[in-house]
Amino acid sequence: MTRRHRLLACLVLVAGNVFAATDPSFLLTASSKNWANYFPGQLGNGYVSTLTAPRGTEGNLAYMTAFMDYAQGDVSRPAAVPGWTGIDYSTGSSRAGEFWLNQVDIDGHRFQNYTQTLDMYNGVLTTRYNYVDGTKVTGIEVKTFVSQASHHLAVTQFSITPDFDGDVKLSFQTDLWAPHQPRFALGKMDGPQMQEAVFANNLKLQPIAPATPDRAPLWYHGDTHVLSADGDTSALTLWLQGKAEQGARMAQAVALGVPKDAHISHAERYRSDYRLALDLRVAVQKGRTYTFTKYVAMSRDGWGGADAMQNLAQATAARNKGFGALLAEHEAAWHTLWQSDIEIDGDPKAQQMVHSDLYYLLSNAAPDTSWPIGACGMTPGYTGHIFWDSDTWVFPALLLLHPDRAKSLVMYRSRTLDQAEQRARARGLRGAMYPWEADPDNGSSQTPHFAWVLDEREIHVNADIAIAQWQYYEATQDRQWLVRHGWPVIRAVADFWASRATYHPAKQRYDIDHVTSVDEDYSDVPNDTFTNAGAQKALRIAAKAAAIVGEKPDPHWAQVADGLHIPFSKEGDHYLDFDETVAHDLNTWGGSSLPGLSLPALDVPMSKEVRARTYDYAITPIKQSHREPNSMGYLPLSISAAMAGYTRDAERWFQSYVDADVVKPPFNVRTETASNNTGYFMTASGGFLQNLLYGFTGLRIQEQGLEQAYPPMLPVHWTAMTLKHITFRGKQMDITLKRNANGEVILTRQDL
Repeated sequence: MTRRHRLLACLVLVAGNVFAATDPSFLLTASSKNWANYFPGQLGNGYVSTLTAPRGTEGNLAYMTAFMDYAQGDVSRPAAVPGWTGIDYSTGSSRAGEFWLNQVDIDGHRFQNYTQTLDMYNGVLTTRYNYVDGTKVTGIEVKTFVSQASHHLAVTQFSITPDFDGDVKLSFQTDLWAPHQPRFALGKMDGPQMQEAVFANNLKLQPIAPATPDRAPLWYHGDTHVLSADGDTSALTLWLQGKAEQGARMAQAVALGVPKDAHISHAERYRSDYRLALDLRVAVQKGRTYTFTKYVAMSRDGWGGADAMQNLAQATAARNKGFGALLAEHEAAWHTLWQSDIEIDGDPKAQQMVHSDLYYLLSNAAPDTSWPIGACGMTPGYTGHIFWDSDTWVFPALLLLHPDRAKSLVMYRSRTLDQAEQRARARGLRGAMYPWEADPDNGSSQTPHFAWVLDEREIHVNADIAIAQWQYYEATQDRQWLVRHGWPVIRAVADFWASRATYHPAKQRYDIDHVTSVDEDYSDVPNDTFTNAGAQKALRIAAKAAAIVGEKPDPHWAQVADGLHIPFSKEGDHYLDFDETVAHDLNTWGGSSLPGLSLPALDVPMSKEVRARTYDYAITPIKQSHREPNSMGYLPLSISAAMAGYTRDAERWFQSYVDADVVKPPFNVRTETASNNTGYFMTASGGFLQNLLYGFTGLRIQEQGLEQAYPPMLPVHWTAMTLKHITFRGKQMDITLKRNANGEVILTRQDL
């Protein structure tokens, strides 16, 4: 080994301590091999989030919960707040010119001994490498976290160890994003108009590897207008105030921590239309490590207010407290969250997948609020809107592990009930009609015009919402919550269904006509089975809830529920996807919506024989289809197979969750499909965890309690699985699946 190579190796060690011992299932690591296919990870605490980038110093897009842009003619979209992660570095001028760390190409010559690790147990991203600039080499370490302990705070620390003496330049920047161009009036365009506009702007609705989604021309970020910004070079601080386009206000501040013995020869505040920064010139000595820390505080209307001076006080207090103390508090908060976990014995890959899916859910879920979780979390995916995914896919996954975060999702539906009631009245209906795509801040309908049919006809979302409200009550027995929040939603949804169903005297039954199925290519069918089964359950839930809160149920609810047509083949003795008059003959991405009847929250009662025949009927078109599978589909398929007693099929569908190309390296980001790159897909993460919580265990949340409704199962190569520290009706317990001496899977519970 040459003297130069020994020095490069030493610089990596000098730059910081090695990682503390952490269970490998919590560690996701990028190397130089990932540069070409780097799919960014995410750091968040349920209130603010940012994406990652390879250097660890780039200015990255950042978001706040439900902070939305409302441009004229457009749908609402997440307004990107000023990016706070950026730190740039220059070793100075040379004969070849001056080069800045964030502007040079990332390659194996300039970036040596590279590693970047997302430690999900501690919620910290750490990046290490040696940066080679001509004849000068600098060991670099960057640590970044969004605090789980102090939700308004985020911190990034930048350490340099130069192999030279001299002056270096550093820029601690806040990126002021330019308004996205072009913008489309998605609130007005029909499908052909939208496609023409995309083509006219030389764009394509196709994914671009490795991380650009197919609908990137439509799912761009909204705008935050910076109203005022300033800084203080003597105090080493920056602050700004902004406002989302026709939306809420926000504020942000930075306090910079510098080494006590650093000689700063020049400090300057820089401001342009696109950048606010503190620029420093610092004298450095060979072999010494210099550590700089950006303490960032953020807030918005409805969450701490939009006062930049208040944020400045928070950031300054954080600087006074110090990086070590803040990091320790942050890590302790994550460790508390990880007390509730799912442990798998015998499958390291599935175990790591559990931790990455739960990590992303927790990074996007705020506890004890009324903020929801978008289908793609705090990113522009699906323009940050709220679908049935929140109630049926994400909520049940959090309910047993983190009920305080699950509560936020049902509270969102309570908070936005007025909007849903207005929509019902506008259509001559009673009760509440929730939007297909709801704004996360105000609950208004934000479905693009070209998808209007979903907003009017994919109405199963209303049943999904009512069922989630009831599941929360059943899991907590919180009668006061039910009276104030859950019951008004459940009652309004029941009124909606009672007025939306039509009685046909000749058939002596109620039908629900003009419905878009879960399998959305069937956009106008009568009696979609999943929709009708959900409506029936919502109506019956309402009668039960009324008795608990001391109200008198509307007798029409029971009349409609009992008379509602649930399509069933008498010849085949199985359920049908929709009314018998509709041919099930399209090659669709869903194949069949019937596995959804087995979703844990809906769980349509049927005999084991009917369940098996319904499963067999449902998977036939799925097997025959050549369409790319959607990652949402694996959950109902695996659970319905398990409930039907097809344990090998259940394992096979579950393994698709683990092995499919919907999981992107290096940070296990889930996408909607293998190729569309719609990332941070909370829906599939929730589905994966539900597979373990309810599918393999056979557990269901029922009036009697957390009941063993179906036989438990384990994949053949698993030894055991434990649901750690789950919460049900105020009690904590561990639930373990393990094989006995005869190979039979046994479920045991241990109160904590």
